[in-house]
Amino acid sequence: MKTDELNYYLPAELIAQQPMGVRSDSKLLVLNRSGGELTDSTFSKIGDFLASGDCLVLNDTKVLPARFFGQRGSGGKLEALFLNENNPGVWEVMLKGVRKVRQGEIIYLKDKTKNDFCEAEILDKTGEGKCLLKIKTDANAETVLEKIGFPPLPPYIKRSDDLSQAATDKLRYQTVYARHRGSVAAPTAGLHFTEQLIEQLKEAGVCFAYITLHVGEGTFKPITADDIEEHKIHQERFSIDEKNVQMVNTTKEKGGRIVAVGTTSVRVLETIASGSKIKAAAGATSLFIKPGYKFKAVDAMITNFHLPKSTLLALAAAFSGLENILTAYQHAVEQRYRFYSYGDAMLII
Repeated sequence: MKTDELNYYLPAELIAQQPMGVRSDSKLLVLNRSGGELTDSTFSKIGDFLASGDCLVLNDTKVLPARFFGQRGSGGKLEALFLNENNPGVWEVMLKGVRKVRQGEIIYLKDKTKNDFCEAEILDKTGEGKCLLKIKTDANAETVLEKIGFPPLPPYIKRSDDLSQAATDKLRYQTVYARHRGSVAAPTAGLHFTEQLIEQLKEAGVCFAYITLHVGEGTFKPITADDIEEHKIHQERFSIDEKNVQMVNTTKEKGGRIVAVGTTSVRVLETIASGSKIKAAAGATSLFIKPGYKFKAVDAMITNFHLPKSTLLALAAAFSGLENILTAYQHAVEQRYRFYSYGDAMLII
């Protein structure tokens, strides 16, 4: 499949820069993939399209305050994204302007009030904008990031180091059911749920199961190859326990639908599917779901509107059909839906 087939036109003003005042006030576009019918609704009414006995599968990962700032000894400002702690005190980071720094150089990490927090040494430059930092403090990564880190919003959402805005983003760029720290990007389909809406759906007979997949920086990596088959997808860590596996499998046995909340939940469910059932597992997945893929576990999915030529759009196209998804996106543009991480939602049934 040619990557250009995953392209569409999006006016820049439709890229949401702020979340809705109330999470569940987002628009909801419902796509029936069998006939291609489209229905405009709001997320607070998603229960109208679910049934008692359906099971929503949510990703309960928690986003780290992974974006931080630093300064070179020469005074040059730096911005970085924490990816992981390979060894105690050794961080892998994405560093803007990495070509300018030198191996062995000492830089200064800034706290949220722009004061020096600690020194860090550039141990190595590992390619693709990444480098290894040796952090000169005994505190663990989580503790340090709480002192210096900002929400790791994607680059199409414009942010400075404003503390008031960061406080809003810290709350809103996180699902209300986030539990396990480890992501450097939010599973954005879940951002539309409120605690009240979850309770309403439970009272209506919808059950909730949870997986954990820690979203990595590769989720924003565009497909640059001419053919999507030549793209190497990112790997992400996941886990699901026996309790949640049983909930999903019991739903299947009773004829309910498995509704994956977000592409991350889809990837995990399809990775661990054995026939129409799933099994408890923990590990890493590099499953690339693209048109032509045969789904085994997922019956419906909730998702946001994704970037052109992205692996996430390829997954949505695989589930709904390429023509259906492109028609739905054109409709969303015409109806002024809000796109990307802080934007509106789709339900594909």
